Amino acid sequence: MAKADRLARLDDRRAEIETEYRALLVAALRRTAAGQWGLFGHNKDRAHAAKFAPVVLELTELGEAADHVREQLSMPPFALHADFVASRGPVPAHAVGEPKQAQAWLTRLESQEGNAA
Repeated sequence: MAKADRLARLDDRRAEIETEYRALLVAALRRTAAGQWGLFGHNKDRAHAAKFAPVVLELTELGEAADHVREQLSMPPFALHADFVASRGPVPAHAVGEPKQAQAWLTRLESQEGNAA
């Protein structure tokens, strides 16, 4: 029974981390959708990157913590974090801008919430 309790507590911790990650990401996406660049790191503007550096660092730490707990629970990696990491970095000149990309992310996340309810 002790192992089951430990696993249940670990899963509760995973859920807390992922909820915190999602809330932080949504807040950052809203800022970006409102016109503040830097979350996705699509351009080389250091000022833009610096505005979001603490948020990106916290998202990275939370995502890695979630992945660590998921590994202990024999679960697949945290997909939301993997998707976010994959979406960051330089893009071609014809790519959609960060505000539009952020709005698309928000729409996708809201639709996932609606499907989960």
